[in-house]
Amino acid sequence: MNIIICHNEYAAPSGEEHAISEISSLMRENGHKVEYFFRTSASIKNKKDKLKALFSGIHSPEVVNALNHLLAKQRPDLAFVQNLYPFISPSILPLLHRNGVPVIMRCPNYRLFCPNGLFLCKDEICERCSGGHEYWAVLRNCESDLPKSIGYAVRNAVARITRRILDNVDCFIVLSEFQRQKFIDNGIPENKVVILHNVLPNVSHNVESNNLGAAITFVGRISPEKGIEDFVDAARLLPDIPFNVVGNYETMSALVKKSPSNIKWLGFLKGKALDDVHKLSRILVMPSRCYEGFPNVITRGMLFALPVIASNIGGIPEIVENGVTGLLYEPKNVDDMVAKIQYLYNDVNKCMKMGIAGEAKAKHDYNREVIGQKLEEILWKKVNSLKK
Repeated sequence: MNIIICHNEYAAPSGEEHAISEISSLMRENGHKVEYFFRTSASIKNKKDKLKALFSGIHSPEVVNALNHLLAKQRPDLAFVQNLYPFISPSILPLLHRNGVPVIMRCPNYRLFCPNGLFLCKDEICERCSGGHEYWAVLRNCESDLPKSIGYAVRNAVARITRRILDNVDCFIVLSEFQRQKFIDNGIPENKVVILHNVLPNVSHNVESNNLGAAITFVGRISPEKGIEDFVDAARLLPDIPFNVVGNYETMSALVKKSPSNIKWLGFLKGKALDDVHKLSRILVMPSRCYEGFPNVITRGMLFALPVIASNIGGIPEIVENGVTGLLYEPKNVDDMVAKIQYLYNDVNKCMKMGIAGEAKAKHDYNREVIGQKLEEILWKKVNSLKK
């Protein structure tokens, strides 16, 4: 099968780029030919670029012409779409539909219904924009940048009113049952929404299930919605336990300066360096405040037989089985998080038992063969349904 992958890369590498890379690899492993149709946000440098991004996010004749040329040349059997903003836009979807190319759209966030994609505003869960009320993104200035909030709201409203996405996408891939239900609740037909978990991350070294480190570790984007402030507060209340933070912390340097001495800020790590941090950890903590889809940091931690303490929100409870592979706590409740950390940290046998259970779940449910087979079923189902 000839497949074209359409994706607008973010200015900085993200989980979406990792996911699209893994998916394209799975496609090639299964014998498909893959062609990329990519744009990047890294080119946005000044106000002029931002203005161009605003208009191109609504409609981009330049991109439509480029894709039209590619379609004539490649004649793909299927289009796999992920992020369309700001330089691709939903304007490519009617073109694909007119050319008889089935469209599968992977949706790792909630951008179809929420201008910022998170269902989060001012550090609280917010679904006010759902149902055609994008003006809330402007009224609440969700991006803390009024022109940006206006731009996001406008492009979402145009996409909704023109139905370019709803009428021209044959299948929406989401990452969890929680996310699937949100899509259905927001008007996406149930038969168009399918779940495809992320494939298990690769680790560079063999993992020993009986390894038990000393640190409580956070891995991920250092930003308020990821609950990093709650993690720091927990460390302050547990001064005798070492805490690690892995991630680029430049945007929250003030938090670093006022953090307690038992926290090590390790910066962005990957490969062996990241694996080594996991090996020296006892527990992985995922303190997110937002509706997570399928955090790769959790399954990576599970591969290292680390029990996971995580907030009970979004798709997280579908990965972390409370009392089996880790413990769940009430989002934003630092006292609850601290109590869970103390309980598990001091019970070595339970810590190891949960870690081993998590490792087994990750290897069984999210391995490359399982996810690859599910992806194949989705691809062929959509191609065959169009032929009928």
